[in-house]
Amino acid sequence: VFAVSGFLRVATGFDIGLSTKCVVIPKEMGMCHNIGYSEMRLPNLMGHTSMGEVIQKSTTWQHLVHTECHPHVRTFLCSLFAPICLDTFIHPCRSMCVAVRDSCAPVLLCHGHPWPDSLDCDRFPGDEDMCLAPLTKDYKYLHKVLPKPACQTCPAVEEFFTHKRVLEVFCDSNFAVKVKLSKKRSAFDDPEYNIECQVEFIIQGSLLPYETQSMIQQWLLINEKCTERMTPTHRPMVYLLVGNIEEGVILVNQVYRWQRKDSQLTLATQKWRYHKCL
Repeated sequence: VFAVSGFLRVATGFDIGLSTKCVVIPKEMGMCHNIGYSEMRLPNLMGHTSMGEVIQKSTTWQHLVHTECHPHVRTFLCSLFAPICLDTFIHPCRSMCVAVRDSCAPVLLCHGHPWPDSLDCDRFPGDEDMCLAPLTKDYKYLHKVLPKPACQTCPAVEEFFTHKRVLEVFCDSNFAVKVKLSKKRSAFDDPEYNIECQVEFIIQGSLLPYETQSMIQQWLLINEKCTERMTPTHRPMVYLLVGNIEEGVILVNQVYRWQRKDSQLTLATQKWRYHKCL
């Protein structure tokens, strides 16, 4: 939850003209719900004057927020699209913009979009002004820094294999995660997905199953072209994603189609418990 007081740096603010008004954050702006306030200023800090325009422009960013490319991506975008109703406009600090841009620009690029000029970090105030600042430097010590999914070429989906070959692949890998994927029927043009993950194994000692599930979900959102290829219809599809964690980066190296009639993957995951790698 976003608490304004925790982020504010005190100094001069930005005056709001008489033409702005407070409005309830609409239900269509899901990314800006549960952030610690429910009303926003209109026009907003992106210069959008109507709620229709705000909804249309902000929905294109919801996907980036779902990738969780940075802990402050939601705070940063919502402070611009749905600024809090105070006596002054509170801009995000330049340092917050830079931190979010450095983490999230590669994800945008993975989807074929450069970091937009409208979010040029030079347009935001320095940390000595009143603005939304990133959390303290202690943040990374308080929160476990997990490996990050990378934008990568999609591995081919393997459909024909033996359990022995799968076990050989397991021996060279850090994780195997069973994924059930289906396309949501979305009101917007952007495809959305239901993603269920079940961890089959992790060798990366310090990782917990739910952390690995979360990282694979992120991988599927970041590498959306791969996810799209794996969901040709609205029918749920099941896959096994196998890969490695190298220098803090998650790479998926093999994707197996898990079909009911095919027992080779089930056999491989059962035998894995007792399997001794060469």
